[in-house]
Amino acid sequence: MRPPHVQSLRHEIDALGEWFHNMNLDGEWTAPQHYLGDFPRIKWERIKKVIPADLKGRTVLDIGCNAGFYSLELKSRGADLVVAIDSDPRYLAQARLAAHTRDLDIDFRQISVYDVAALRRRFDLVLFMGVLYHLRHPLLALDLISEHVVSHQLLFQSMLRGDDSIAEVEADYPFSEIEIFSRSDYPVLHFVENSYAHDPTNWWIPNRACAEAMLRSAGFTVLARPDDDVFLCQRAPNRGKAA
Repeated sequence: MRPPHVQSLRHEIDALGEWFHNMNLDGEWTAPQHYLGDFPRIKWERIKKVIPADLKGRTVLDIGCNAGFYSLELKSRGADLVVAIDSDPRYLAQARLAAHTRDLDIDFRQISVYDVAALRRRFDLVLFMGVLYHLRHPLLALDLISEHVVSHQLLFQSMLRGDDSIAEVEADYPFSEIEIFSRSDYPVLHFVENSYAHDPTNWWIPNRACAEAMLRSAGFTVLARPDDDVFLCQRAPNRGKAA
């Protein structure tokens, strides 16, 4: 027989439905049969090297926090403030349970990425992981993030499909130039009309060239690529408003 408090925690975890983040909460795993394995721990192990081990004095915003795995890791590194937002109340309930179990003080809020201006502050580090391809208006989201909440760095991740190479694109082309659009390394944002991977919320999937081009268009410079689909970016300090 498991102790009563362990039985209660297991009940709370199960009552919150299926978890996308697999976490160990006092010995109870939230998603032990995850189709991606020990996710997102396996992703974190590849990307954590680009984040300071000591975040004391820093502020962090986690956009699309899901069950809060990254928020918990960053708070554990000593960040003064971690604000984590998601539009899904069930994910936020999962995240609050995880943070409570680990005794971590994180400010969870139900806010859409399109409403980040309502936060009325900028953050030293902003995470925008696994959200872009779920949005009907992805470039608008990047513009809003750049304009309103990033003061220094953005850690960005998106599902990528297509060619992984980067085309050398000219600043302009004549109207008669059409061949460039047939190149596999030209920036392409694939539109998913119905569903992909059994998920109807997958709307736009860029290739690598497109992901980097969109980041530049929103005012970011790519500093590092710690994983195939993850980009550490710096915000240009004097970026004007998007058209």
